Parts: sequence; structure tokens; C-alpha cells
Amino acid sequence: MDPYNPGTRTGVRKKLGLSTREYTKVAGTIASVRRNRQHSDGTPEDDVDEYGAPRGPSAGVEEPSFIAETSFVRAPLNCRVAHGATYLRNKGKKKGKGEASASLEGVPIEIQEALVLEDLLFVLMGIEGTYITYHPDYSPDDDDPMQGMQFAASPTLDPSLHDLVERILPLATYYTAITSFIELRSHLDFGLVNHALCAAMRDMLKEYQTLLSQLEHAFNTSPQFTLQKLWFYVHPTLHTLSLLYLLTTELANADDPSAALSISGSSSSSDSEEEARNEALGLGGAKLKAVLSEINKGVDSVSSGIPVKGGEVLAILYERMQNMSGDPAARTLYSSLLRAAGKPYVEMIQVWIHTGRLVDPYEELCVKESKFIDRGTLEIDYTDEYWERRYTLRDGSTPGGSSKRHQAGVPLPRTVGGRLPGGACIPPILERWKHKMLLAGKYLNVIRECGIEISRDPSRSDGEISLNNELLYKSIDEAYAHANRNLLQLLLRDQQLIPRLRSLKRFFFLSQSSFLTHLLDLSSMELRKSAKSASLVKLQSLLDLALNTDTQGEDAMFREDLRITMATSGLYEWLLKVVSVSGALSGEEGDALQGHANEETKKEREKEKDDKKQMLAIDALTLDYNVKFPLSLVISRKTILRYQLIFRFLLHLKYVEQLLSSMWIEHKSSPWRHPARPSGTRPQVDSQVRHDEAEEWRKRVFLLRARMLAFVQQILAFATFEVLEPNWRKLEGKLEAGKVETVDQLLRDHVDFLDTCLKECMLTSSRLLKAFSRLIVTCSTFALYSTSFTKSAFQALAAAESGEDNQAMMKRWEFLARFETNFDHWFKVHLDCVQFYASSENVSLLPLVVRLSSIKAVP
Repeated sequence: MDPYNPGTRTGVRKKLGLSTREYTKVAGTIASVRRNRQHSDGTPEDDVDEYGAPRGPSAGVEEPSFIAETSFVRAPLNCRVAHGATYLRNKGKKKGKGEASASLEGVPIEIQEALVLEDLLFVLMGIEGTYITYHPDYSPDDDDPMQGMQFAASPTLDPSLHDLVERILPLATYYTAITSFIELRSHLDFGLVNHALCAAMRDMLKEYQTLLSQLEHAFNTSPQFTLQKLWFYVHPTLHTLSLLYLLTTELANADDPSAALSISGSSSSSDSEEEARNEALGLGGAKLKAVLSEINKGVDSVSSGIPVKGGEVLAILYERMQNMSGDPAARTLYSSLLRAAGKPYVEMIQVWIHTGRLVDPYEELCVKESKFIDRGTLEIDYTDEYWERRYTLRDGSTPGGSSKRHQAGVPLPRTVGGRLPGGACIPPILERWKHKMLLAGKYLNVIRECGIEISRDPSRSDGEISLNNELLYKSIDEAYAHANRNLLQLLLRDQQLIPRLRSLKRFFFLSQSSFLTHLLDLSSMELRKSAKSASLVKLQSLLDLALNTDTQGEDAMFREDLRITMATSGLYEWLLKVVSVSGALSGEEGDALQGHANEETKKEREKEKDDKKQMLAIDALTLDYNVKFPLSLVISRKTILRYQLIFRFLLHLKYVEQLLSSMWIEHKSSPWRHPARPSGTRPQVDSQVRHDEAEEWRKRVFLLRARMLAFVQQILAFATFEVLEPNWRKLEGKLEAGKVETVDQLLRDHVDFLDTCLKECMLTSSRLLKAFSRLIVTCSTFALYSTSFTKSAFQALAAAESGEDNQAMMKRWEFLARFETNFDHWFKVHLDCVQFYASSENVSLLPLVVRLSSIKAVP
């Protein structure tokens, strides 16, 4: 026997649940309804049977295949189908658009309640009834379906029933609006979050439909089912659907924030006073709307093309949940919707932070990828595009700062000061963790680019993770720590970052002076040529020879990565241009200095061609360093550029020191050491005067050379031992002690170290740069005239012995005075600038003030 087949069961069949009294009452009620309907349709009372169905040939229906079932118990709706279609056709002929529904005047209140109950079961599903029809102001073809259908009960309905029906009718509006929202937002363009939200709403509507089916069953089987009972059962659902309706309305209006304003303002725009004013201004209703639409189109053109999806949907849900936290039912409803809608968003986050793969087909996640930027850009990139722009947040914020300035690729907000559209809107619940999410996936991508398989984090917590669950935050923290720890280990241990940085420091900061001294000695002839004439191949060979001779240990491992290059512009000219553009100084002083720098830049541009021709190889010589991925993230092109600036600064100082030292060696030769003796042909007094004058001139040359050499050596010693070495020790101590906890902190510390060195070496202030460049050029030019001064010394010695006239000696004094005056002037300007910045901005320059003051004290 099949327990699920009623035909195979034995025993007495159970009777229906209606007693004879109940059956008679229901049949009588329906018969009264039918008689009242036939009277209104013009059918004679004698032509209907006891159940209200037409008798005779006139009872035929246009559908000959339909056989009317006269039993109300077996088919309670057959009577409605049989002659209800004829009634509706007649009603449609009599009632035009906007006219009232069928009249219930004179019908007993019990019959009205039964008819309205039957209509409500259709209306609550969005189907127009007989006595409950569309609202006169509502048009199904013209009005927005997202606003829901508007129904109105017949005005002839009893007031007590009418009031109760009006309380229930919003259910139909809510249901139809939610259904339209689900149908629209289920398209692919709206993304996975909207799909999940629609699925959760669809499940809630299934419960509503189940309730309607139960109510319909109660209406068909229970004579005690009244309109009051219907209201009792649907009242809790009314609140739930109203919350869903408010949510769908806000999501629908979020696409066009001006829609609500235009709807609210439409009634006022129809006032006669405003219309008269518009006509007086020459703007009719259509013209005014056209102008306003053009304005709104221009303002919202950027964000209007992005539908409400992804993070924006979750943000709206979260805000509604927070705003209605005082209503337990609302908080529970929105919390469940947030959990369901956030499930695909959380899955995308989990894939990103645990594998480094960005699976976001509809651009809903807060992280975006610029696929056109690859690791190949690191070799020619001076702005770290790969690290900073390959993976970014859609809202434009960066881990290094909280700036919200508008950037390229970041959409404009929906309204001024409002939330960003689409995936650029980060849910408030994830605002604190957005940078960790970005960095966790970014770190894993670097590891994957190195060909290393990413292993699963053993500390990763299992369990169901939702958007408003603490497990999600814990998962983000664990994934960030795991990815950061692995990448730091890869850089510091496997890629030997610290030895690389040490070799960079030794090569570029001249910590191995023998290597540079050897290179300058070997390439002295080549460096005196112009930058265009110097042979890079020869200089590279001489560099390799110097490195092979003087490098040992770690430096020998990385010497193959070092190579010679030539800069296209002079160091100080280039720095002055950069400082004038970036504005190192602020306020009025900075503006004036920047204007002066701009004037100097214009003059330099006029002579740019000549300067390039005259620039010597020593002024353009610099080093370059090759590093491979992933070390190129830390030792990037922009950091190598900083190393090169410091190297050129030190190289120029070292070169000028070598020139002045060579001049000092030359001053130990005979014309500078042998005293001039008078010949005796002239009076003794004149000979002695010429002798003393020549001796004084030579002493002044010695003194100027000594002051220049002392100045260069003090600057070189200050830069090397009081700026570069202490700052390097700080960075090295952080790296070796493990105080650098994140890769981004490592990048920032490295760049900060170089920026601090540049600032303390006086390479970021235009005033200090200008004074120092004039001083160093004066020193180098003076050293280049070493042969000329030696020749003058021979001539002065010969003049003192032969007793020649004093005209030649006066020219020697004038020539020397130019160097002395120039050096003294720019030395005083430079010292004043150093004292000013040491007392105001850069305290690290105080030791240099002491060093330079000792040079100033030389008589």
C-alpha cells in the first residue's frame, strides 16, 4: 500500500470540514451575492439558480470547453470565472479610465466584506479586483513600476470596511514595488551583491506568498474568516514589507539623487503663480524642465553612468540598519539582508587577501587593478607606478595618507560631499580595514610574481564569515600579517636586501674612498673632456678596473650591477629647477625665492645649448645600479635617483678637493718656496719693496687656496660623517632589529632616509643651493688656474730680482682680488643661510655652522 496515494487507502473517507449549518450559511451568502450581481447586470432573478448561476441558454460562455461546476465546495471560484468575465467586460465598457469602481450601495455589510475579502486576495498579489481597482492618479503603463502599484477601494464601500481596507492596501504597493525591483536588479549589469540582495528579498516574498495562500485557504474553507482577521494576520507583514519598500526606494533613487527633489518639486511647479513667473521670464514648463535637465546632466554625467552596486549597496544597507537601530524588527531585517547581500563581497575579499587574485567581474570591490601596469615598468619608472598604481583603492586613498583629493580614475560623488558610486564606495563597516585589505593582496601578488607558490596561512580561522561578523575582521588582520611577514622574509632573507643597501651606501656615498680616488686618477684625462666627447665604454672599463682592485666582500658580489652613465644636465641647475617647481620654502619668502628661481631658469634655458656643449664629463658623471624584481620595489628608480643626486654632490666635492690638493702640491715647488732676492742694480729700498710685494701676493694665494680647501673638506666631512653615516646607522639598526613591521613601512623608511640625507646635505633649499654652487664653482675655477698662478709666480720672482716696473704686479693683484672677493662674498652668503636654517628649520646644520665659522676666523 502506498501511504501517499489516497486511492489505495482503506476505511471510511473523512468528510469535509464544513457542517451542514456552515454549508448552508456560505451557500446563502454566495447566492445573495450572485443575485445582487445579476440585478446590477440586468439579468432577471428568475434566470439564476439557487447558487446565483444563470439558467438556460443565456448561461453559455464564450469558451465552449468550460463546464461550470455548480458546487461551491468543490470549485468555489467557478462562478467567478463563468460569469465574472462577462461582468468585467460590461464593467470595462461602462467604466472609463479614472472612473469609480463597481458600486456597493445597498449591499449588506456582510456581503460587502465577503466581496472585498475576495478582491483583496487578488490585489495583494498585484491583480486589480472588482471593487478594489487602480487609484485614479495611477497609470500602469506610464508610472514607474519601482514605486509600486497604487490601489483604491470603491467609495461606496462601508466606511468601517473602507478604513480597514485602506490600511491593508499598502501591502499591494510594497509587494509590487519590491517585485519590480527584484526583476530589474537581477540583470547581470548590477553585479553579484545586487543578485544576492534580490535572492534574499525573493525568499522573503516567498513567505509572503505562502501567507497569502494560507489566507486564501482560510477564506475558502472557514466562514468565520473576516476582514479583521485578515488585518490581524497581515499586520506584521505590513511592517516588514514597508521596510523592504523603503530600502528599494532608496536604492532606486540613489542612481539619480535629484529624482526625489524633482518629484517633490513637481507639484509646486504646477502652481499658477510659478507658471506665471516662468512665462514672464520666457521659460515655459517644457523649457524650464529642459534647462534643468541639461544642468543636472552636466553635473551628474560622471557618476550617473555607474549603477548602484557593490559597496554602495552595502553602505546603504548598513546606514539604514544603523539609523533604525531603535526598531528591533528593522535591525533584524536589515542585518539579515546585509549578511546575505555581503556574502559575494566577502568571498571576493577572502580570495583577494588569501591568494592575491582579484576576482571582480562587475567592479564591485573596493580594490581595482590597472592591468596595463606590469613589472616591466620598474626599469624605466621614476614614480613607482607598479607599486603605487597597479593595485589601488577605488576611492583614491593611499595607505601613506588619508587625503581624499580627487584623482584620475576616481569617480565623482553622487552629490557634493556624498558617497562615491558603485565599487568606489567602501562600506563603513570596512573603512578601518580597507588599507589592510589592499596591502594583503598586493603583498601576495609580489610573491606570486616571483614564482613562489602561496601557501595557506595555518593561523587562518575557519567558519562562516559574513560582513557584519567579527570573524571577517580577524581574517583580514591574519591575512595581512601573513602576507606581510612572508614578503618581508622574502626581501630581507632570500633577496639579501640589507647587503644590497650596504653596497649602495658604499658605492654612492663614497664610504670606500680608495675606489673613487682610484677611479678619478685613472680617468682624469677622460673626465676633462666634454660630456658628449667622453667615452662611456672607456669609463666603464676604468670603473671595473677600480672596483676589481679596491672592492672586497659584499661589494665584490654586487659590483657587476654598477655602471657609469652621463646625466643630461648639471647637478645644481637641475636641483634648482626641481626646488623651484616643488616649492621647498613656504610663505612670502618662498614665493619670492621661487620667482627669482624662475627668472634664473629662463636665463638658463636661453643658454641651455651652450651649457650642454660646455658641460664637462666630471659634471655629468654619475653611477647607476641594476636591481631585479622584487628588490626593485625597494630600490626603485626614484630611490636610485636620490642616490645619484647625493653621489654627484659628493663626487663634485671630492673632485674639487683633489684639484685643490694638487694645487697645494704644486705650491711646494721652487717658484713658491724660494724667496725672491734683489739684484742690487737698483736702490736697496725699491728692491726690498718689490720683494715684499711678491711675497705678500704668494701668501695671499696660499691663504685663499687653504681657505677653499678647508671649506671643501669641512663640507665633505660634514656630509659624510655627520649626515650620511648617522642616518644610515639608524636605518640599518631598524632593519637588523626587526623594527620594520610592514613592507610599506620599509619603503617609507628607505625614502625618508634618502630625503633626510638630501635635506641635511643642503640639496633641497634653493638659497643654500645657489650660494653653495657659486662657491664650489669659484673653488674649482681657482684650482683650474693653478698653472697660470705658477707662471705668475715665476714672473713675480723674476721681476723682483730684475727690478721691473710695477704694472704687471698690479694685474696679478687684480686677478687674485676677483677670486678673493667672489669667494668671500658667497662664503658669507652661504654661512648666513646655514645659520638661518640651523636656527629655524634644520637643526642638523648646527655642526656645519661651527665648522664654517673656523674658516671665517682665518685672517
